[in-house]
Amino acid sequence: MAPTIHEYSSEKGCRCPLEVELRAVLQQRIMVLDGGMGTMIQQQNLEEEDFRGKEFKDHPLLLKGNNDILSITQPDVIYQIHKDYLLAGADIIETNTFSSTSIAQADYGLEHRAYHLNKTSAELARRAADDVTKQTGCKRYVAGAVGPTNKTLSVSPSVERPDFRNITFSELVEAYTEQLRGLLDGGVDILLVETIFDTANAKAALFAIDLLFEKSYEPKPIFISGTIVDKSGRTLSGQTGEAFVVSVSHAKPLCIGLNCALGAAEMRPFIEAIGKRTTALILCYPNAGLPNTFGGYDETPEVTASNLKEFAISGLVNIVGGCCGTTPGHIRAIAKAVKQCQPRVPPTDIFQDYLLLSGLEPFRIGPYTNFVNIGERCNVAGSRKFAKLIMAGNYEEALSIAKAQVEMGAQILDINMDEGMLEGPTAMAHFCKLIASEPDIARVPLCIDSSNFSVIEAGLKCCQGKCIVNSISLKEGEQEFLNRANTVRRYGAAVVVMAFDEEGQATDTEHKVQICTRAYNLLVHKVGFNPNDIIFDPNILTIGTGMEEHSEYAINFIRATRAIKETLPGARVSGGLSNLSFSFRGMEVIREAMHGVFLYHAIKDGMDMGIVNAGNLPVYDDIDKELLLLCENLIWHRDADATEKLLAFAQNYVKGGKKVVQTDEWRDGTVEERLEYALVKGIDKYVVEDTEECLSQVDRYARPLHVIEGPLMTGMKVVGDLFGAGKMFLPQVIKSARVMKKAVGFLIPFMEKERKEMMAATGSTEEMDPYQGTIVLATVKGDVHDIGKNIVGVVLGCNNFRVIDMGVMVPCDKILREAIEHKADIIGLSGLITPSLDEMIYVAKEMERLGMKTPLLIGGATTSKTHTAVKIAPRYSSPVLLDEDVREEYFEEVTEEYEEIRQEHYDSLKDRRYLSLSKAREKGLHVDWLSSPRPVRPQFLGTHVFDSYDLRGLVDYIDWKPFFDIWQLRGKYPNRGYPKIFKDKTVGTEARRVYDDAQRLLNRLIDSRGLQGRGLVGFWPAQSVGDDIHVYADDVTPHSNLQPIVKFHGLRQQVEKDSASSEPYLCLSDFVAPRDSGVADYIGLFAVGVFGADKLSKQFEAQGDDYNSIMVKALADRLAEAFAEELHARVRKDLWGYSTEEGLLHAADLHRIRYQGIRPAAGYPSQPDHTEKSTMWALAGIQDKTGICLTESLAMTPAASVSGLYFCNPQASYFAVGKITKEQVEDYAGRKEMSVPEVERWLGPILGYDIDE
Repeated sequence: MAPTIHEYSSEKGCRCPLEVELRAVLQQRIMVLDGGMGTMIQQQNLEEEDFRGKEFKDHPLLLKGNNDILSITQPDVIYQIHKDYLLAGADIIETNTFSSTSIAQADYGLEHRAYHLNKTSAELARRAADDVTKQTGCKRYVAGAVGPTNKTLSVSPSVERPDFRNITFSELVEAYTEQLRGLLDGGVDILLVETIFDTANAKAALFAIDLLFEKSYEPKPIFISGTIVDKSGRTLSGQTGEAFVVSVSHAKPLCIGLNCALGAAEMRPFIEAIGKRTTALILCYPNAGLPNTFGGYDETPEVTASNLKEFAISGLVNIVGGCCGTTPGHIRAIAKAVKQCQPRVPPTDIFQDYLLLSGLEPFRIGPYTNFVNIGERCNVAGSRKFAKLIMAGNYEEALSIAKAQVEMGAQILDINMDEGMLEGPTAMAHFCKLIASEPDIARVPLCIDSSNFSVIEAGLKCCQGKCIVNSISLKEGEQEFLNRANTVRRYGAAVVVMAFDEEGQATDTEHKVQICTRAYNLLVHKVGFNPNDIIFDPNILTIGTGMEEHSEYAINFIRATRAIKETLPGARVSGGLSNLSFSFRGMEVIREAMHGVFLYHAIKDGMDMGIVNAGNLPVYDDIDKELLLLCENLIWHRDADATEKLLAFAQNYVKGGKKVVQTDEWRDGTVEERLEYALVKGIDKYVVEDTEECLSQVDRYARPLHVIEGPLMTGMKVVGDLFGAGKMFLPQVIKSARVMKKAVGFLIPFMEKERKEMMAATGSTEEMDPYQGTIVLATVKGDVHDIGKNIVGVVLGCNNFRVIDMGVMVPCDKILREAIEHKADIIGLSGLITPSLDEMIYVAKEMERLGMKTPLLIGGATTSKTHTAVKIAPRYSSPVLLDEDVREEYFEEVTEEYEEIRQEHYDSLKDRRYLSLSKAREKGLHVDWLSSPRPVRPQFLGTHVFDSYDLRGLVDYIDWKPFFDIWQLRGKYPNRGYPKIFKDKTVGTEARRVYDDAQRLLNRLIDSRGLQGRGLVGFWPAQSVGDDIHVYADDVTPHSNLQPIVKFHGLRQQVEKDSASSEPYLCLSDFVAPRDSGVADYIGLFAVGVFGADKLSKQFEAQGDDYNSIMVKALADRLAEAFAEELHARVRKDLWGYSTEEGLLHAADLHRIRYQGIRPAAGYPSQPDHTEKSTMWALAGIQDKTGICLTESLAMTPAASVSGLYFCNPQASYFAVGKITKEQVEDYAGRKEMSVPEVERWLGPILGYDIDE
């Protein structure tokens, strides 16, 4: 996204004086654009002769409706419209040229007048702007309007021929060039590419602009405005708003935004989304609401202005105006509404280190992105099947290969048509057009791959998204390289540079790095390429050929990769993996293993992406150990006979499999009794059969709904009664729900058929709803934890609610849109991490702003009645309840309760006393470092990665108490903990059954490798400096001025303790030797995760097995915590080795922390700030090395992950920072170089003051 990243040198980087001038104005105030030209022309009631005028009196075609021609035939009318808008308060007017390309004018037979039409319109607008500037003394500007034309590059006008287009990219560039020349010669200040419904068309316009600025005209500011066609948030050609921004940002627009199709109210979430993803200024000019049944617009100036004022107050916009249906009255109201509002302040560093690509959806490759799979099978040189289909002209079947690649995990799709018998450009264009017709494929970016640059251009001309070009090189000399690079930049693509130069292909490490460095400097400093858009391919060459000179090709690639990543900032590294194993073609087992081993090592040294068969990459630890050793020896050139040994191994390769057997044993009683029994016992084997039997008894159950309301709900009522009485427990209820869902799923088609028949018979259009209510559930944006939400959903489903579970990381606008669409009776928000609380507040605010009345249900581990009462309830005025009969009474009760809680909270803040920060530091823990034993140096410095941890060895470390808590199974004293809970009279039997189920599933998951553990530990020299911990790359001498590689920032206790207490006011830095102590100290770090639970949970859910869907996530959580516990024991005794004498501790002792050292986690009481995780991830490269990622709210994914720091000091202990004062928040913000409001947002739960006061 070009406007969001630019800290690089470029001869093209300077802005024109007019852009500097406009930017200065836009920093001071919100500017106003004019309104609808067509709306005002319609009010003139012009007839055919008016459109013709004198010049076109004898024109053979009708001209009425060709509004643009009025600039020639009725210039006074257009001039007056411009002037009316300017006097109403518009700072910028658009030329009357929306349809003034030769393409659009061809409908009127006036394509030959396009240049004249644009120049005349520009001169007319220029005159009006200059006249009003003189009249008012306030400078006005003219924007040359460049419309989308009436043709589209991305969508076929023929249903039967998805590859057909009625326009080409080159034709559009030619037409736009003519229009732009007219506008520029007519004196416009700005070029506005607007109402973009197909981004490919807009890219053609931007291509033409760039060519003109390079060759003929002084640059002008560029504005770009897309059109989101409906509430799906996509353009007509299918792109999301963010993908659209990525696709056009190479043009470096001064402003980017949206217009047309929607009113301001409907446009708001999409303007917000775009604003969060660009550092360009934001432009917004909506319609006057949505059109009425007659195609007119009814929204008054006051309503439009009010909506746009809300945008302005919320800091969303820099320029506002109107589109269809707006008039000078609207613009006057808008100008008045935003006059006192401050303009949006664009963020400065969005995606600063990211390579941004797009198909229909955006794809970001950043510092913590895992290895990116570029699907290789759509390559005529690499896939025999694909080549055969393409050569036979069977493009539709070939498309299925592309779809399979995406489904198997390809994040980018490589397309190559380099075959001697193919017309490469034609084949590339044909296939890319077909891809555009398949949203499941087109959602990912394309890699246009060819050694023929004309083939590359043919592909780029068919893609609306931001592609990768693979490739260009220096082999034909520097000038040709620069020409091609400039063309690629003009198309808005990223580029792969092969390690070739005039001397040929680089094979040794030094030559590879030398070529890549030379190319990098040319691209960045001469072409103006964003470094993040540069990808180097240092040539993966074939090994195992029997030739000695080829033996170190793999090693050279890996070494070159490391050097490139260290010396060329922003650049990525890629490669074509199949080349490596070409000597073993036909021996897929060998080839796949070689690829897996090579990637394992290359990724560690910085390889970001590769062209791979996404479905056939083995996991390193899954490769047969003998085969693994052979591949390692070949890749690292350790065994001269590795090739022969690999060939011998291939002949002995075998596979095996397993069977699953099921049994059952009961069948008696009436069908109603059988259904009740099945529901209570959670037996689903016969439920469809029994439900069908009920359905056949039409004398008793005349309608499918009667089966639900009768025996099924009767059975669930029994379940509910038993659950309410404590005689049935949550795990059993989950199993009952599985049975109920299976029965209802069988009945739904019958109910749908009946509904249609009844509606047809009665002529009614009113929907019949069998549910007693609808609830939308979602884990809020930035959070991935959903076990509790899933349980709530199942319980509500048991009670005949329609549950719409939107999953995890769901943004606010999507939640509210879904709730409105489904007429939800309740919206339920869930979250575990503290940043989720802010997102819940935001959702409540948005619901209030939109005037919603839907009750809001809040849940999750970090939520509380106090937080809900103090922070959420005041932002939203509707209750959380179900029963209409008691709504008002219950609402009053909840309101009173929350008011009491709020008052208690504020009273507690008043009563609480705090030490000043300086006093708290004075009373901190002061270790006598010189007389204490010196800290032990860890066995190694840096990181150690565990790629496939032995989960079986973790079972003994599992703490089962939280597992039973999830299932709401809590024993009473003295049988509260595990294993005493099994003796509890109330829950003991069920706890034992759930535990046994867990053991069986756990053993199955471990044996089948359905769950896998990955993690790392790391150790570094460290010294404390005040409340911070400075971390160093190598051993340091205390007192030295060596700069740290990172800093961990600590928070200190401030709440005043009892006067008789001698307890220190702790901060984590107290446990590390100060820099001036003369004592060398160390710090450790870990991150562990259990992978696979989400996939397995979804599989169980798809089978209707909610019980095991929840169980697998609960077990993954337990294993992750056990992983952390077991690894800490290894750290204490071996890896760090500061407690080598530690005896064998039982699990209960470990869970009670009966050992030396601590492992506090960011976001927890000892360091409540989640942002410290970012420092951990950067220091240890956690995402790249383990696959454990951070969301934007800094939740870890997979959800079953644990991370933290290691402290070895004997006095280190866990503590809670507790509430802190604004003094410490301001000090902390200064140390972290963050703003105070941002720190307050992350530390909200521990603030000892109310930020709203």
